[in-house]
Amino acid sequence: MHVTQSAHLDLNLLTALDVLLEERSVRGAAQRLHLSEPAMSRTLGRIRKALGDPILVRAGRQMVPTPHALAVRAEVSAVVERARALFAPGRDADVRTLRRTLTIIGPDTIAAALAPALFARAAAEAPGIRVRYLAESHADEPYLRAGTADLEVGVIDTTAPEVHREKLYQDRMLGVVRAGHPLLEGELTAERFATEADHLIVSRRGRLHGPVDEALAGLGLKRRVAGTIGTLPASLFVVRDSDLVGLISSWALPLAAALDLVVFEVPLRLPPLDLGLAWHPRHEADPAHAWLRRTVRELLAGWSEGEL
Repeated sequence: MHVTQSAHLDLNLLTALDVLLEERSVRGAAQRLHLSEPAMSRTLGRIRKALGDPILVRAGRQMVPTPHALAVRAEVSAVVERARALFAPGRDADVRTLRRTLTIIGPDTIAAALAPALFARAAAEAPGIRVRYLAESHADEPYLRAGTADLEVGVIDTTAPEVHREKLYQDRMLGVVRAGHPLLEGELTAERFATEADHLIVSRRGRLHGPVDEALAGLGLKRRVAGTIGTLPASLFVVRDSDLVGLISSWALPLAAALDLVVFEVPLRLPPLDLGLAWHPRHEADPAHAWLRRTVRELLAGWSEGEL
């Protein structure tokens, strides 16, 4: 990141830039930094002059970051976090005194199951920490490296060598259909599962083939796939109002129950799902991030034991 001499290495500009890129709003950044909007606008002007880039530009009623701003965002966040860690009282800092916004990315079914308990824990233990959930994109992006997200929760498939990964527990796929579905009558065999109903795949990338198809192919069978849906909750509404067969994992069981859907064991040997956490090492010593990792870890442990 290049800063011109006119910035005089003012670290306050880095803090302001970090908040501006997070809020994408002069008003939001002003509120976060306890400044007036005119003062925040002047700070943005200084940042633009220092970096030689508009940083945030208006798009309709919103402001969006420029390509240069996106390119330096992770570096800015890392510098600000290292500065916080340097001046913080250490790893055992009182989380009740911290003021941060932390972003989690993962499947929306995990957010639906995890968020109520996590928001409650934050209110009780770390009232200055705000938690923001982001849905996964259809494209593979370096969320953790770029600073778009602070923690990834779910089936971690990133291959970035610098990312820290922690496996928590294994889950498995289950079948799901509407109540009264013909597939529920009699013994369910792999052949019946493959041939007596059409199937719906959940894929944020729109893939029409998956582990179920590989398992069926090993038995000389092939299922009929009607199509794909980008998110699991949306797929459950489709399954509820059709004869399509869907798949879920245990974290979506409350959603299936709320829609009066029937869950069943798939008569195939499917690979397990490794549920875990991932984060960039720049967050390792951050007390706020350590609290988030610990809390999510505890909540998911209770979840795996049926306590959530």
